[in-house]
Formats: sequence, structure tokens, C-alpha cells
Amino acid sequence: MIGRVTSKSSKPRNRAQFDLRGRLLLVTGSLGLCSLALVGRAVDLQIVDNAFYREQGNERFLREIAIPTSRGMITDRNGEPLAVSSPVESVWGNPQELLKVPDRLPELAQALGVPLEQLTLKLGQKSDKEFVYLKRRINPDEARAILAHHVPGVFSQREFRRFYPQGEALAHVLGFTNIDDRGQEGVELAFDDWLRGTPGAKKVIRDRRGRIVENVDLVRPAEPGRDLTLSIDRRIQYLTYRELKHSLLETGASSASAVVLDIDTGEVLAMANLPSFNPNNVTSANRDAHRNRAVTDLMEPGSTMKPLTVAAALEAGVITPHTRFDTNPGWIPNGRYRTTDHHNYGVLDTTGVITKSSNVGASMIVHRLPDQAFYDFVRRMGYGRSTGSGFPGEAAGLLPPPDRWSGTTKQTMSYGYGLSVTPLQIAHAYATLANGGRAITPTFVKGQRLQSAQVIAPALAQQIVHMMQTVTEPGGTATEGAILGYHVAGKTGTARKASGGSYERRYVAYFAGVVPVDKPRFAMVVAVNDPTIGSYFGGLVAAPVFKHVMEGALRLMDVPPDDIDTWLAAQAAAEARQSGKPLAAKSTPVAPSPDGDMQ
Repeated sequence: MIGRVTSKSSKPRNRAQFDLRGRLLLVTGSLGLCSLALVGRAVDLQIVDNAFYREQGNERFLREIAIPTSRGMITDRNGEPLAVSSPVESVWGNPQELLKVPDRLPELAQALGVPLEQLTLKLGQKSDKEFVYLKRRINPDEARAILAHHVPGVFSQREFRRFYPQGEALAHVLGFTNIDDRGQEGVELAFDDWLRGTPGAKKVIRDRRGRIVENVDLVRPAEPGRDLTLSIDRRIQYLTYRELKHSLLETGASSASAVVLDIDTGEVLAMANLPSFNPNNVTSANRDAHRNRAVTDLMEPGSTMKPLTVAAALEAGVITPHTRFDTNPGWIPNGRYRTTDHHNYGVLDTTGVITKSSNVGASMIVHRLPDQAFYDFVRRMGYGRSTGSGFPGEAAGLLPPPDRWSGTTKQTMSYGYGLSVTPLQIAHAYATLANGGRAITPTFVKGQRLQSAQVIAPALAQQIVHMMQTVTEPGGTATEGAILGYHVAGKTGTARKASGGSYERRYVAYFAGVVPVDKPRFAMVVAVNDPTIGSYFGGLVAAPVFKHVMEGALRLMDVPPDDIDTWLAAQAAAEARQSGKPLAAKSTPVAPSPDGDMQ
């Protein structure tokens, strides 16, 4: 039997030979392609699409934030601070992070001092945002106490808050700023661009929790606001505010205003109003108290108008200082009404009309004046138009032209009815008389010289001022406004208030005056609205305010007296009383003669 013989050492014919070289080439090629792909991708990221990916990264980590800047300081004419900016902190949060930790919200609400529901609602409304204020402009210590709870997504930033050291006394002049430190009223609003400055900006990198980890670049530096020096004298302002407040307490008046002007420069040295408000804690509870009545409120000027009526007639040549007027029997017809005096003053000369504040005498004078001449003169004295002080909301007043007058208008205008003015306009008119007839635009900025114009002859202005001097002397209507050692020129006013087409038994008591007469330095007007306790006459209600404020202002400004004889006589009388010696002569005091009013 023949069998097949196989050998154990022989290999199968279908087994492939191992190709090491081929496999190395395959692996090397694959790695090369992968490396080439990585290099290509790197080139794409670093060069081709570099801007796109850089922008994406910056959107996640790079932020441009504002650099807060302080608002300019406001000072009085002597450099005393009236408004300053104090650094404060504002706490803010990232709603997207805070909503991820709802269990920490009760703790945060308690730290903020707000109801949990209110906080939750605020965060829910801003759920798509990354920024929301939680509490603004607070004390840095209070902010640190909130941050000490380490609630995720809660941070703070530096801001500035306005502080007013004088409080209510200067509130109406300065105004206030809002939560964003923008001026809202008064000087803060009028000079907002000057005071505000320009916030800066810088680029920073924040981590995912919003913390700044690196300052990248300063985009623009912060420019602080510029300081502003006002014409206001803090000391005179306080005196004015204090005396107005005292007057309101004594008379039961509803409101009052006062303005003090520097006659030579037109600068506003003081402007006060009551009721007032606290500019450091402004609320919307009593918006009426925010109004600067001295420049916004219109009122009929009453008998403070009479010196202008007399001046207009003297300028037109229809009367002389010695012209006599028979005011018997103490009233004169005016259409269907009567114009009356408080007393029957009989025969008065031109000066006597001012001294006794005779409505009848003023009516007789204005009847001699052409309508247009009277209107033009009053207009030149600044009535019926803004003074140009630049104070926000200043009223222009109301002075109807002759073609709108009725048969009684000119007569009632002669003693202060039928036209409307502001206290600032009255003060400006009296300063013009005291300044030799030169009208200077009032200003609230120290050293700012605005427009001036000669509106009446210097001799005429001086003549009227000397006539008004008799008002504060014995027999005049404002002996309560006299100041020892100084000649005072002024005019009282007691204007009835119009309501519903007629005049009520409600009054505005005025006193407008200048001091000293020989070289006038100050013009001041006081208006007390609705006095209800005691007298309502300007000579008894407003004149004492003028006296007390001006006594202090003359002393503070070192204004020399112009009535030395009276001052020496008073000193001698005081020394005689102290020594017990009898006086050589004793004068009998003369009771003031109050203003007349219209019936």
C-alpha cells in the first residue's frame, strides 16, 4: 500500500509574507496626515479665524467697565463748601448666578433689608441679564457687611453721592441730584454739564464669578467735574433763612421768600424760601416744597410798585417832587369800585405819597401819565420779562400791554395790582434804583458780570431812593425796618390775594429796601404769604425780617455806617440810662402807618 508522505517543516502555500516596511509607511503616513490636520487647524484658529475666536473669548471674560468720577464741588463766595461728593458703594448682582442658588436668597434679602418677594421678583424680571442693582449709594461699611455673606453673584462698585452741609437753608438755590448723580433742580441742574465731569473707562478680565482678575487697558481716564463758586454768602443765607422761619412761626404764614442782591455787581448773596426740604434726603412726599418761590411764583407787587409809578411820572415831567395831591376824603373812584387809603391822609406832596403809601395819591399821579409811557417805564425796570439770571424755571411775570388794559387797569397798576412779578424781579428793580438807574442782570456765580444797561437817569434814581428813605423814618409805614447807624430806603406792600375773579381777605406782606442810602450796598425784598396771626401789614410783618438780616449783613461785610449822628445819640442815651442820669430830650415814638389796600 502506497501512502502519502508529508514533511512537518513545509509551510502552507496561502500564508502571506510579513511586510514590515509597508506597515511603517502606513503608520508614518497616518501620523503625518494627523499632524498636518492639527497644524491646519492651528493655523485656522491662530491666523485665519483669529479675530472671531478672540472676540468669542473676550465676550466671556473681557469687560469694559466705567471708572466713576466725582461731581465738582459747589462753594459759597468765601470758599465754604455747599455741595460735595462723597464716595459710596453700590451693591449689584448677576441674576443668572443668583437664580441658581435660590436657597441663599432669603439670607441675601435679609442682608439687603428688603422683602424676599421683592428681591425674587427683581431677579426674575432680569433673568436674562448679567447685571442688576441690588442697593445703590450706601455707606461702604454697609456694603462690606452685605458682601460678607459671600452669596454667589453679589458684588459692589464705587460711586459718589452728593452731600449738602447747609441742608434746608440752601435747598432751593442748590437743588439736588438724582440716583445717577445728575442735577435735577436749582444750580445743580443749571450747571450740570460743568459740574458732572466725564466718567472714565477701562478693560478688565473677570472670572466666571464676576471678579476682576486683571486690568487689561485704560480706555479713557476719568475727568472729575469742575468746581463752581457761587455768589451766595453762606452766613447771610443762614441769617435770611433763620429770620424767615422766625417770621412764619410768629405770623402763622403759609410761605415766605427773601432775596438779597449785591447792588454793585448784581450777585445774589442770599435767596431763601419756606417751606423748605432736606436735599440730603429728597422724597416725593411734598413736591410743592421743592419750588424756589423767589423765582417761580408770581404775585401782585402791591405798594412796592408806587416808587416806580412816581419815578415814571417824574421822568415824563408830569409831576415834580413838590407837586401836591389832595387825597380827601381818603378814596377815589375806579370804575365800579373805589380805591381807598387806610386813613384819610389829606393833602400829600409827591414824597408823602410814598411815605404814607397812599393808593389815592398813586392813582392821581398815574392819571397824568400817558399809557404807553407808564408801560414802557415799568418794562424798562424789568417787569414782564425774565431777569436773565439763568435759574431753571424762572418766571417772566405778567405785564399786560396798554391795548389789553380795561378802564381801571392803569389805576390799579399804579399801586401794584393787575400785574404779576417774582420777588427776584422786585429786588432787581430796587437794586436798579439804588445803582443810579443802571440795571445789572442778577447772577448766582461769583465774579460773573452779565449784561448791564442804564435804564433811567442817575439823578432820578437817586431822587426816588431819598424819597423812599422817609418810609423807615418816623411817620413812615416801615419804622420797624430802620437800622441804627444807617439810612434805610424802602417800601412796604400789603397786597390782597386774587381768587375766583375777586380779592379775598388774604394778603402778601412785602418789604423791599436798600441800605445804606448814601452808598447803597444791598437790596433786599421780603415776601410773607398769608400771615394769619397778628398783623398782616408789610411794615409790621416783612420789615423786621429785612432789619434783622441787614443788620447782620452790614456787620459781616464791614459796611461803614452812614448815619453816625443817630448812632452816637443812641450810644449817649444808653450810657445815660446806665449811669442813671436823665436824658436831655425824649422823643415820642411814632406808630407806623400801614399800607392802604384795594377794596
